Amino acid sequence: MLLAFLFFSLVGIVAGFVAGLFGIGGGVVIVPALLFAFAQQGMDPAFMTHMAIGTSLATIAVTGSSSAFGHWRRGAVAKGLLVRLLPGLIAGAILGGVLASVLPAEQLQWLFGVFLILLSLRFLLSRMPRPSDEGAGTLQTLGAGTVIGTFSSLFGIGGGVLSVPWLLRSGASMTRAVGTSAACGIPIAAFGALTFVVTGYRHAGLPDYASGYLYWPAFLGMVLWSVPSARLGVAVAHHLPAGLLRKLFALVILLVGIKILL
Repeated sequence: MLLAFLFFSLVGIVAGFVAGLFGIGGGVVIVPALLFAFAQQGMDPAFMTHMAIGTSLATIAVTGSSSAFGHWRRGAVAKGLLVRLLPGLIAGAILGGVLASVLPAEQLQWLFGVFLILLSLRFLLSRMPRPSDEGAGTLQTLGAGTVIGTFSSLFGIGGGVLSVPWLLRSGASMTRAVGTSAACGIPIAAFGALTFVVTGYRHAGLPDYASGYLYWPAFLGMVLWSVPSARLGVAVAHHLPAGLLRKLFALVILLVGIKILL
């Protein structure tokens, strides 16, 4: 258990930095790392993926708060867009958690890998839109928030891998897209994690120290270090050129997606 806790702490450091740097919540690091750790612990494969996603969302709810606050203080959160996104983000987060509970673990893991690869390729090949007045309409924003919330909760990624590209297309600069994405990840992670706790609560054979699909040792180990490392990621994000930040963001997602499929 001590070695596992140390491993979870290391994951928290990396995930927190990635969350602050890219505004993506850190789930693209946390979920694959937890899948590896849970397999080494001999956790039942029938719910191992669900446990990784639920624990990832709970961690992101804390890590994302630190990251979002750092971006907020630097004026990098588009408040108008965030407010219009909130209803859809919350509804989608709950829907994604319910959908995940009825999908087999292997299928859920495979879909997660394919999703990341396709998203990274689109992000690498598409051009960055020019910043505008960030004036996406209410209905358009509500629909986008629902889609972002659903898929983010379904895969335990906190929202950034979807919200950053959408915010860029809506006219936000790369820095404001990252900052607003970090703020979007908080309601997604909080409501998504709660849904995973509820849907997994009566599952037979859950390990000790688990509440539904939330594994507390992993959560505590990651949260301990993810908050300070998230603040470091925020500081670095505001000193990198937007083009370089965009490419690094896409490459991270691509590598993780390939690793999951392999």
